[in-house]
Amino acid sequence: MKKHIFKIGVAAVVVLVALAVIFDPFFSLDRFITDKAYSRLNGTNSNIIIIGIDNETLSAYGNFTLWSREKLAELVNKLYEDEECSPAVIGMDFILADHYDEVHDSELVDAVRNTDGSVVFGSNIVYRGTIETDSKGRMFYNTEHVSDIEMPYDELNDVAVSGFTNASISSDGYVRSSVNSITVPAELSTKAGTSHDSFAYAIYKLYNEKTSGTTVTPKTNSKGQFQFLYSGESGEFSKVSLEAVLTDKIPMNAFKDAIVLVGAYAPGFQDSYQPASDRGTTMYGVEIHANILQAYMQEKTLVNANPFIMAIITMLIVAAFLVFSKNRKPSVIIAVSVVVAIAYVLAGRLLSANGYYISVAYLLLTLIFADVYFILEKYVLERIRRRHTLDVFKKYVAPQVVDELSHTGDFELHLGGEKRDVALLFVDIRGFTSMSELLEPEQVVEILNEYLKHVTDCVLSHNGTLDKFIGDAAMAIFNAPFDLDDYIYEAVATAWDISRGAAELEKKLEEKFGRTIKFGVGVNSGPAIVGNIGCDFRMDYTAIGDTVNTAARLESNAGPGQVLISEGVREALGDRIEVESVGEIPLKGKSNKIEVFSVTALKPKNKNEGT
Repeated sequence: MKKHIFKIGVAAVVVLVALAVIFDPFFSLDRFITDKAYSRLNGTNSNIIIIGIDNETLSAYGNFTLWSREKLAELVNKLYEDEECSPAVIGMDFILADHYDEVHDSELVDAVRNTDGSVVFGSNIVYRGTIETDSKGRMFYNTEHVSDIEMPYDELNDVAVSGFTNASISSDGYVRSSVNSITVPAELSTKAGTSHDSFAYAIYKLYNEKTSGTTVTPKTNSKGQFQFLYSGESGEFSKVSLEAVLTDKIPMNAFKDAIVLVGAYAPGFQDSYQPASDRGTTMYGVEIHANILQAYMQEKTLVNANPFIMAIITMLIVAAFLVFSKNRKPSVIIAVSVVVAIAYVLAGRLLSANGYYISVAYLLLTLIFADVYFILEKYVLERIRRRHTLDVFKKYVAPQVVDELSHTGDFELHLGGEKRDVALLFVDIRGFTSMSELLEPEQVVEILNEYLKHVTDCVLSHNGTLDKFIGDAAMAIFNAPFDLDDYIYEAVATAWDISRGAAELEKKLEEKFGRTIKFGVGVNSGPAIVGNIGCDFRMDYTAIGDTVNTAARLESNAGPGQVLISEGVREALGDRIEVESVGEIPLKGKSNKIEVFSVTALKPKNKNEGT
């Protein structure tokens, strides 16, 4: 049955993992892991230079929204003033959709025309949800419907290249994806027709065209997206101030054959985003474009591996791990899970270097939960087995000893003992041998069990240690193995309870078997050696010494229903008990007689306890 439950559990887990890999419910967590695991911040391309409209520029020329196109025209003319030092491509991360003034707008157009089509300007895709019909005639709400494109004003658009600058922000708020181009409605078609490139892709293609390079178009998913790997953190790309360029503080040969990106580089523009590569920081939009551009140039783009294939692979790994982990030590399970996790992450990083992205969170989470499950299973099962062992152990060893061992966790029993002051109680059935000859064996056992249960209940109710059963006799120790307050009184109280309870037990046995039994009890106190007696493979927790022997002799001399105590016990309890002197009696094995007393009454330990 357990094997079937385990198999069903394994099947359920692998199915859930497969579904998770396919539907990606923990997108944010998975991307948090892979952003770090797959990151390759191996340095920015020195051939990509940012000219930032920064605080220095704004301080020099005022609010950017009040600028005419004069400064941008001046920049373009300055960069292409000497053809030997001119950049390969300029990317203007601005959307100049409207005319500002005729003179300066024309100056910018003329400046761009003189670059021989080497300038890319930004455009903006306007999305507005609308109801559409798919190929099967089913209606759906398309949230990515392109309703408009904000392009550079007509004269500028005629002499420049354009690309949309919209940032692809993932559902977790980070930028890690981009697109090569989008398809736009026919009525919004641009110079390139119904396909409109992204800003970075347009620059990448134009740069290869100008430098006779090869354009490699990255693979994309069903939505036309790809994931790119960042090359640098915020502020890592080469950056100079627009004001410094216009005031000739920067030599023009610094831009020779470079890709120059011009964009906002001050907080007031509100053009900053959260890069996936460096959480907790922000990155200006022009830097995002620079990273995407370098990802194009170095082929650091990723597309999701086939989710169904990855689901099958993950299922096989999880199933193998779960089967392997069954009945293994927790340390082995954890070690193997760590190795599997590291290997899987490294495999994902290797695949990312070859353009494929795989999720790792679902395998890692499964390994973690599996580790926790197997550890808890081992712990719970061990607790159950331990409790069962303790319960069984209590049937052979004094319960107090077992309970203390369970609390301390010390299950190592060692031979040896200690000298302690204790009280010893012995009890025996009077006439048991003759009675057993007249009854069936089953009846004898039942009577004996009733008697022993009564004795056991009395001993344990007074916190005594039930040491052993010896045929129809029983031995109990008080004040061992642990200290017990008023232990001599507790021993006599136990003997008194055994004697008082005999009447009820006699009545019960008389009704059932037509036979009655009587008890004889002896109690003595004094020093004894208490501990584990025996050998390494079989030992007994007990007490030995003259005190023990005397208690046994007192019990053997006790008549039916009588509780005999020694002089030492009587003196220790004083007026808390009432006794009658039995006189001096000889005890087997002792040369001198001792005075013995029979208990006739016991005063309560406190006002709430009866006699």
